[in-house]
Amino acid sequence: MAKDGTDAASADGHWRPGALPRREPPAWTAALADGDDAGFFGPGSAVWAVNGALPTLVAGIRALLLQTLHPGAMAGVHDWSRYHEDPLGRLDGTVRWVATTTFGDRRAATAASAFVSRLHEHVTGTYTDARGEEKEYAANDEELLRWVHDAFTEAFVGSHLIWGGPIPGGADAYVGEWAQAGRLMGVTDPPTSMRQLRAEMASFTTKAKPDERVAEAVRFLRRPRLPGIVGVVYPILFGGAVASLTVEQRRLLSLRRPWWPAITLARLLLAVAARTLGATSPSERAARARIARLGGVQERS
Repeated sequence: MAKDGTDAASADGHWRPGALPRREPPAWTAALADGDDAGFFGPGSAVWAVNGALPTLVAGIRALLLQTLHPGAMAGVHDWSRYHEDPLGRLDGTVRWVATTTFGDRRAATAASAFVSRLHEHVTGTYTDARGEEKEYAANDEELLRWVHDAFTEAFVGSHLIWGGPIPGGADAYVGEWAQAGRLMGVTDPPTSMRQLRAEMASFTTKAKPDERVAEAVRFLRRPRLPGIVGVVYPILFGGAVASLTVEQRRLLSLRRPWWPAITLARLLLAVAARTLGATSPSERAARARIARLGGVQERS
């Protein structure tokens, strides 16, 4: 995900997988070179190591699959999202938020999160929970924000542990550092260790409601009809995401582990992508340019 730009981008600055790459990244990526500080994380952080690495290509799919399991979150997506009509537009927004929160300075990261929160203000409605009770939801309710944050965190660190390199400080360091992104989105006291994260995920799973809305979202995620080369390799990424889930998560999503070696093929695909795209994303390069302009910072040990 943080490989936002390798980016084949269109004239309007939106990420367009499958388009021809261009020399200049979109304007919002280049703007990450501006700012007054190193950001909330910085070079040597666990967050830079995870969110700037190619396993995020699988992690994004895994996160979306997990997020469907909360009936309130799924209701918001079903009622308000246009993901069927404009999947790349939704992806572009997510990529931009992740990259800006990860690599931007503190002002930019805070502003990006506030912008997303404003977009969510009108996302309200009702849903029927796993017990059959009707409840109200709002996208900015803390329970839904916490679930989305937890699912994202688990998906990204989990995918990196399978396909990525070493994480400075380990998985606990990533969960603890990325908790700041949860706080920016309105989550109070987000999990700061793998143990806490797994406990919250297990608690949320008991509220899962695998209904037709979930099935519809899973069908779309299986075959989103992406253009170009991304559409060709996407089934491998999706298969890897499914294989990386727990048995219980796959059961709730009515998914079977692929019969083919999905983990291995995803690893090979990511290795090819690393050779093609390079080790550093445009977002990270822009952030490093900003930090160099400011005089540099000591990398975390």
